[in-house]
Amino acid sequence: MRTWKKVRFWLFIRNVLLIVTAIFCIWIIFNQIIIAYEQNKYLPLGQLVEVDGEKMHVYTKGEGKNTIVLLSGAGTAAPALDYEPLMNEMAKNNRIVVVETFGYGWSDTTNKERTVENIVEEIREALNKANIEGPYILMPHSVSGIYSMYYANKYPNEIKAIIGIDCTLPQVVEYFNESVPTMPQYLSMLAPTGIARLAVYMNPDEYLPNANKGIYSDENLKITKSISAWKLGNKNIVDEVNEMNHNIEKTIEMSFPPEIPVMIFTEKDDKVTEDGKTILSFYRTQLSHVPSNKLIVLEGHHYLHWSHSEEISQNVNDFLNAF
Repeated sequence: MRTWKKVRFWLFIRNVLLIVTAIFCIWIIFNQIIIAYEQNKYLPLGQLVEVDGEKMHVYTKGEGKNTIVLLSGAGTAAPALDYEPLMNEMAKNNRIVVVETFGYGWSDTTNKERTVENIVEEIREALNKANIEGPYILMPHSVSGIYSMYYANKYPNEIKAIIGIDCTLPQVVEYFNESVPTMPQYLSMLAPTGIARLAVYMNPDEYLPNANKGIYSDENLKITKSISAWKLGNKNIVDEVNEMNHNIEKTIEMSFPPEIPVMIFTEKDDKVTEDGKTILSFYRTQLSHVPSNKLIVLEGHHYLHWSHSEEISQNVNDFLNAF
């Protein structure tokens, strides 16, 4: 009797595992079918150009004497959609470009390492292939501040100005004695299973812009949810975050070239360290040697363009008109 009970118990466990495995496999297949359907339905807003044998998405809007290149932060799944309200405002007077680097938006993924050197060269090649001529005004958000710092030092003749949106600069970790964030490598292995789709649809507020109703259209948010399901946790995003420490080490000795005007928007943050340091004091150390500089504090989230597109656009126009 005991032997039969043990057999029944293990049969039960086996059947449960088989059912769970079957459901898991069905979900993976279902997710891939949905991705194929969505990618056929939601076509790229801009053009796809070939960079190192893969496709990179470049989206342009507006005309003007200034070409402003928007660069997104790590983990912003759909940069062209995330920047839409800001693009709409700034495109009234400028040519606005969003370059979606590999692993983001409608761009492919790549097997190349996410080093600052590779990312900057890919951006340059994408702009060249899209026939977008410089000099450029780089407008980085978050971690792309590191790439902009490298770009401006390596190719200063290609850069007319830099305008950061709460941008990360290489010296910030050392200044505040902080650690660099990392992501578990296993996330990139889980990404193809569709776990991102579950996360996005179970808790969409975590992955969609935190903006007042009407700033982003329903269509924009719908497509953003879909692209987040395609892209979040992919190998390029994980590798980019985990490469950040090395990229900081490569750029820690760099500073903004003094001949390049720099403006930075930062969120209001009242945090003060024990030794009296603030985010404002940090940015001032980065701008003090630049004759044409401006630092603007705005109330809001790290993604300031979610709620301050008009204000950012007006300040950008005023700043650029001054030189």
